[in-house]
Amino acid sequence: MSRHALRRIAPAVALLTASAIALAACSSSSDATDGASDSASDAASATSVADFGTFADLETAAKAEGKLNVIALPRDWANYGAIIDLFKKTYPEIEVTEQSPDVSSAEEIQAAETNAGLDTAPDVFDVGLTVALQSTDQFAAYKVQTFDEIPDALKEPTGLFVGDYGGYMSVGYDSSRFPEPATITDLLGEDYKGSVAINGDPTQAGAAFAAVGLATVQNGGTLDDFQPGIDFFSDLQKAGNLLKVDVTTGTIASGETPVVFDWDYLNATHSGTNSAWRVKVFDGTGYAGYYNQAINKDAPHPAAARLWQEFLYSDEVQNLWLAGGARPVRMEAMTEAGTIDATLAAALPAAPAETVVPTEEQSSNAGTLLGEEWAAAVQ
Repeated sequence: MSRHALRRIAPAVALLTASAIALAACSSSSDATDGASDSASDAASATSVADFGTFADLETAAKAEGKLNVIALPRDWANYGAIIDLFKKTYPEIEVTEQSPDVSSAEEIQAAETNAGLDTAPDVFDVGLTVALQSTDQFAAYKVQTFDEIPDALKEPTGLFVGDYGGYMSVGYDSSRFPEPATITDLLGEDYKGSVAINGDPTQAGAAFAAVGLATVQNGGTLDDFQPGIDFFSDLQKAGNLLKVDVTTGTIASGETPVVFDWDYLNATHSGTNSAWRVKVFDGTGYAGYYNQAINKDAPHPAAARLWQEFLYSDEVQNLWLAGGARPVRMEAMTEAGTIDATLAAALPAAPAETVVPTEEQSSNAGTLLGEEWAAAVQ
C-alpha cells in the first residue's frame, strides 16, 4: 500500500483522493456431467451479476449452495461482527463458517492453497495490498454492481481484488499508564519500556507493514525506501520498548499490550473495554491504506462468494464500515448520492495534513526489503 503526498482535502474522502495505485490486470468453463456441476461451473466463471441473469438469480444460486466460508475476519475488526450477522439474517439459508479469525493476510492465501479442492477452503479473502498484489493467481475476477463507484486507484481493473474500507495508521495507548506521544520518536523513551506492540509481522500482515511505513515517513523517509522505518523499530527493540506479543482484543483488555500500532478504526474499538484508551494519529505525514476483497478462484461455494461481495459493497454495509470507524471505499459516491450516514461521517477523525500510500512498485520493494532485514533488525 502506498500513496503520494497530498494536501488535506475533506477528511472523509482524503483516502480516496490520495490513491495512486497502479494495478495490472492478470474463465474458463469446464464440461459438466449434471445440472449441479453445470451450475457450479457457471458460478465459478461469473464475472458479474449479468452472468447469473439477475441479482435474484445470484441469490437463488447462493442459497442453493447453502454455505459460505470466510476467513481472517475478527468480529471486532472494522465492525465485521455486525456485518456477518446482517448477512446471516438476510440470508438464513446460507450457513456462514467463520474460519481462523486472527490469521494474517498471507495465511489466508496459505489456507486456500492447503485446502484446495476441499469444501472447507475459504470462499473469499480480505487482504492487505501487499498480499493482494502477490496473490492474483489465487483470485477470480468479479465486478460488483457498484464497481463503477469505486475509485480506479483502489481496484484492480478486472475486479481480481478491490479496496473496501480503510483508515490511517495510528498508535493506541492506555492513557492511565502512559503519556500521549507527541511524535513517534517519543515511543523510544523510558516511559514506554517493554510496552509498544505492532499488530502482526510486517512481512505477512498489512497492519504491521503499514506500521513500518508510518515509521518511515514520520522519520524523514519516503515510501521508496522503508529503511528508516525498519531502523526505527530496531531502535525500539534496542531501547527495550518493543513488545513481541501478538495483539488481540484480549491482550489490550488485559493490559498486556498497552501501546499498539494499528489502524485508527481498530484502535478506536478498544475504548469500549478500556475507557482510558486513546488513539493518536501523528501530525505531519499520515500513512493510509485500504483492505481488499477478493474471491478464491477455487471457492467451494462460488455463488455465495459472489453474493458476499455484492453485499459488502452495498450502501447498507458501506455504512456499517463507517459505524466501525473505517472509511468505506464508496464514500465519495455515497456522499454525492446522499446515501452516506452523515452523522457517522462527521465523527471520523480529521485526516493528517499529508497522506501517503505505497504504489505497487513501492509496496513490492518494501516487502522485499522487509523479508531481507526485518527479523535481524528486531531480534
